[in-house]
Amino acid sequence: MTDFHLAQMNTARLRAPLEDPSMIEFAEGLSLMNDLADRSPGFVWRLAGENGDGTIVAPTDPSRIYTLSVWESPEDLRAYVYQSGHLDYLRRRRDWFVPNGPRAALVLWWLPAGKVPTLRQGISRLGRLDGNGPTPDAFTFRQLFPAPELSQL
Repeated sequence: MTDFHLAQMNTARLRAPLEDPSMIEFAEGLSLMNDLADRSPGFVWRLAGENGDGTIVAPTDPSRIYTLSVWESPEDLRAYVYQSGHLDYLRRRRDWFVPNGPRAALVLWWLPAGKVPTLRQGISRLGRLDGNGPTPDAFTFRQLFPAPELSQL
Protein backbone atom coordinates (compact mmCIF):
# COMPACT_ATOMS: atom_id res chain seq x y z
CA MET A 1 0.00 0.00 0.00
CA THR A 2 1.24 3.48 -0.83
CA ASP A 3 0.94 6.73 1.09
CA PHE A 4 -0.98 8.30 -1.80
CA HIS A 5 -3.98 7.46 -3.94
CA LEU A 6 -4.98 8.81 -7.32
CA ALA A 7 -8.03 11.05 -7.51
CA GLN A 8 -9.82 11.49 -10.82
CA MET A 9 -12.60 13.77 -11.89
CA ASN A 10 -14.20 13.91 -15.29
CA THR A 11 -16.87 16.11 -16.74
CA ALA A 12 -19.13 16.13 -19.75
CA ARG A 13 -21.93 18.21 -21.23
CA LEU A 14 -25.03 16.14 -21.94
CA ARG A 15 -26.60 16.26 -25.40
CA ALA A 16 -30.03 16.00 -23.73
CA PRO A 17 -31.43 15.67 -20.18
CA LEU A 18 -30.89 12.26 -18.61
CA GLU A 19 -34.66 11.65 -18.80
CA ASP A 20 -34.67 12.12 -22.60
CA PRO A 21 -35.19 8.90 -24.63
CA SER A 22 -31.88 9.51 -26.43
CA MET A 23 -30.08 9.18 -23.08
CA ILE A 24 -31.75 5.98 -21.84
CA GLU A 25 -28.80 3.67 -22.56
CA PHE A 26 -26.40 6.04 -20.84
CA ALA A 27 -28.66 6.54 -17.82
CA GLU A 28 -29.28 2.80 -17.49
CA GLY A 29 -25.55 2.13 -17.77
CA LEU A 30 -24.67 4.34 -14.79
CA SER A 31 -25.47 1.62 -12.25
CA LEU A 32 -23.64 -0.98 -14.28
CA MET A 33 -20.51 1.16 -14.61
CA ASN A 34 -20.55 2.09 -10.93
CA ASP A 35 -20.93 -1.55 -9.90
CA LEU A 36 -18.07 -2.46 -12.23
CA ALA A 37 -15.89 0.28 -10.75
CA ASP A 38 -16.76 -0.73 -7.19
CA ARG A 39 -15.60 -4.30 -7.92
CA SER A 40 -12.49 -3.30 -9.87
CA PRO A 41 -9.00 -3.89 -8.46
CA GLY A 42 -7.61 -0.74 -6.91
CA PHE A 43 -10.94 1.05 -6.54
CA VAL A 44 -11.04 3.06 -3.30
CA TRP A 45 -14.00 5.48 -3.31
CA ARG A 46 -16.42 7.45 -5.48
CA LEU A 47 -18.72 10.38 -4.89
CA ALA A 48 -22.21 8.89 -5.07
CA GLY A 49 -24.30 12.02 -5.71
CA GLU A 50 -27.91 12.66 -4.82
CA ASN A 51 -29.23 9.66 -6.74
CA GLY A 52 -26.38 7.39 -5.70
CA ASP A 53 -25.46 6.88 -9.35
CA GLY A 54 -22.09 8.64 -9.19
CA THR A 55 -23.15 11.39 -11.57
CA ILE A 56 -23.18 14.88 -10.11
CA VAL A 57 -25.10 17.55 -12.00
CA ALA A 58 -23.53 21.01 -11.90
CA PRO A 59 -25.75 23.32 -9.84
CA THR A 60 -25.26 26.22 -12.26
CA ASP A 61 -25.53 24.14 -15.45
CA PRO A 62 -27.85 21.09 -15.45
CA SER A 63 -26.37 19.92 -18.75
CA ARG A 64 -22.90 19.47 -17.17
CA ILE A 65 -22.18 16.32 -15.15
CA TYR A 66 -19.16 15.24 -13.10
CA THR A 67 -17.84 12.01 -11.67
CA LEU A 68 -15.22 11.86 -8.94
CA SER A 69 -13.39 8.76 -7.69
CA VAL A 70 -10.22 7.58 -5.98
CA TRP A 71 -7.98 4.69 -7.06
CA GLU A 72 -4.89 3.03 -5.65
CA SER A 73 -2.86 3.67 -8.80
CA PRO A 74 -3.01 5.00 -12.37
CA GLU A 75 -2.71 1.42 -13.60
CA ASP A 76 -5.86 0.41 -11.69
CA LEU A 77 -7.83 3.36 -13.04
CA ARG A 78 -6.52 2.80 -16.57
CA ALA A 79 -7.55 -0.89 -16.42
CA TYR A 80 -11.09 0.08 -15.41
CA VAL A 81 -11.40 2.82 -18.03
CA TYR A 82 -9.78 1.10 -21.01
CA GLN A 83 -9.75 -2.66 -20.30
CA SER A 84 -13.19 -3.39 -18.89
CA GLY A 85 -16.80 -3.09 -19.98
CA HIS A 86 -16.46 0.65 -19.35
CA LEU A 87 -14.65 0.94 -22.68
CA ASP A 88 -17.88 0.15 -24.56
CA TYR A 89 -19.54 3.16 -22.92
CA LEU A 90 -16.49 5.34 -23.46
CA ARG A 91 -16.57 4.58 -27.19
CA ARG A 92 -20.16 5.85 -27.34
CA ARG A 93 -19.47 9.15 -25.59
CA ARG A 94 -20.26 11.18 -28.72
CA ASP A 95 -23.78 9.70 -28.70
CA TRP A 96 -24.45 11.23 -25.29
CA PHE A 97 -22.08 14.18 -24.81
CA VAL A 98 -21.16 17.39 -26.58
CA PRO A 99 -17.41 17.53 -27.29
CA ASN A 100 -15.47 19.60 -24.75
CA GLY A 101 -13.40 21.30 -27.42
CA PRO A 102 -10.01 22.43 -26.18
CA ARG A 103 -10.99 22.16 -22.50
CA ALA A 104 -9.94 19.15 -20.47
CA ALA A 105 -12.62 16.62 -19.58
CA LEU A 106 -10.47 14.56 -17.16
CA VAL A 107 -8.04 15.53 -14.44
CA LEU A 108 -5.92 13.35 -12.16
CA TRP A 109 -4.06 14.27 -8.97
CA TRP A 110 -2.48 12.58 -5.98
CA LEU A 111 -3.91 12.83 -2.49
CA PRO A 112 -2.83 11.26 0.80
CA ALA A 113 -4.32 7.79 1.27
CA GLY A 114 -7.46 7.98 3.40
CA LYS A 115 -8.38 11.49 2.24
CA VAL A 116 -11.52 12.06 0.20
CA PRO A 117 -11.54 14.77 -2.48
CA THR A 118 -14.40 17.21 -2.93
CA LEU A 119 -16.13 18.21 -6.13
CA ARG A 120 -14.88 21.75 -5.57
CA GLN A 121 -11.28 20.48 -5.42
CA GLY A 122 -11.82 18.52 -8.63
CA ILE A 123 -13.23 21.54 -10.46
CA SER A 124 -10.29 23.60 -9.22
CA ARG A 125 -7.81 20.97 -10.46
CA LEU A 126 -9.56 20.87 -13.83
CA GLY A 127 -9.18 24.66 -14.04
CA ARG A 128 -5.47 24.36 -13.22
CA LEU A 129 -5.03 21.77 -15.95
CA ASP A 130 -6.80 23.99 -18.46
CA GLY A 131 -4.80 27.05 -17.41
CA ASN A 132 -1.33 25.59 -16.91
CA GLY A 133 -1.28 22.28 -18.74
CA PRO A 134 -0.19 19.11 -16.93
CA THR A 135 1.66 19.69 -13.64
CA PRO A 136 2.17 17.49 -10.57
CA ASP A 137 -1.01 19.10 -9.14
CA ALA A 138 -3.27 18.38 -12.13
CA PHE A 139 -2.44 15.95 -14.92
CA THR A 140 -3.80 13.36 -17.34
CA PHE A 141 -3.05 9.82 -18.47
CA ARG A 142 -0.97 11.27 -21.31
CA GLN A 143 1.42 12.94 -18.89
CA LEU A 144 1.41 11.19 -15.54
CA PHE A 145 3.37 12.47 -12.58
CA PRO A 146 4.62 10.19 -9.81
CA ALA A 147 3.06 10.28 -6.37
CA PRO A 148 4.84 12.75 -4.10
CA GLU A 149 6.96 11.66 -1.19
CA LEU A 150 5.53 12.36 2.27
CA SER A 151 8.54 14.61 2.94
CA GLN A 152 7.45 16.86 0.04
CA LEU A 153 4.20 17.88 1.72
